[in-house]
Amino acid sequence: MYETDGYVIFRNVIDSDLIKEVNDHVEWLQARHPDVRPEQLGHIYLRDDPFWLRLVSDDRLLDIAEQFVGPDLALFASHYISKPPYSGQPVLWHQDAAFWPLDPMEVVTLWLAVDHSTPENGCVRVVPGSHRSGVSGMRENTSVESVLGKEIAVEVDESAAVDMVLAPGDVEVHHPNIVHGSNANTSPHRRCGLTIRYIPTSTRITDPETPYPSAFHLRGEAGVNEYQPLPRYDAARHFAFSASPEWT
Repeated sequence: MYETDGYVIFRNVIDSDLIKEVNDHVEWLQARHPDVRPEQLGHIYLRDDPFWLRLVSDDRLLDIAEQFVGPDLALFASHYISKPPYSGQPVLWHQDAAFWPLDPMEVVTLWLAVDHSTPENGCVRVVPGSHRSGVSGMRENTSVESVLGKEIAVEVDESAAVDMVLAPGDVEVHHPNIVHGSNANTSPHRRCGLTIRYIPTSTRITDPETPYPSAFHLRGEAGVNEYQPLPRYDAARHFAFSASPEWT
C-alpha cells in the first residue's frame, strides 16, 4: 500500500501509559511557551528535551521506520501539531519534500496520534498515489491563517483525498512526496499529533547549520551527518517522566 498509495497506517503502536505521558508533555510545553501557538511546537522547543528523545527513539517507532528506510536510522526533525478546540489552524495542501534540505530525499514521516483524529477535529488528509507525480512548487497563501502559510502551487483534486482517522497510539506513515493537508479544527475536541521524520544515515542534511538542531543518531551506523549529543535529564529544567532515571 505504501508503494502504490504513498501511505499506510499501523494501529495500537504506542501504549496508553506512554500516550498519557505524551499528553502531559504537550501541556508542559504549552505552559512553558504560552506565546507559541500549539500547532508550532517544533524541534526548536524540543532539541534539549530528554522525554522527546525517549519518545522518538522508542523501538516500536524505529522498527516501523526501518521497514521504509533501512536499519541505519537518524532523526531529521519532529513537531507537535496540536490543534486546539474551535480554533485549530488548517495545514494547507503541500508535499513535505518541497521544504526539506535532504540529499537524497530518502525520508519517512511517522505521524503519531496523541488524540483521536477525525474529520471533525481536522485529521490529516492524503491524496493516494500523488507521491508518484514528482514535487511541485509552493506559493504563499495569506488569505487564511494556517500552520505553514503556504500551499502547493497546483490544483488538488480534493474529492480524491482520504481522511486519516486515528486513535491515540496509532501511527500513520507517509511518503515525502505525497500531497496532504488537514482542515481547521472547529470541533470541541483537541487534535494533537507528533510528526517524526526519520532518515537513513546515508541521507545528507544539507542545511548549513551543522549539526542540524534536531539531528540525532538513533540506530545502526552513523553515516554521513554530524549529530547532536543526547540530552541528559535535569529535574530543574526538564519534563519529568517515568524513564527519566535512564536519561540522567
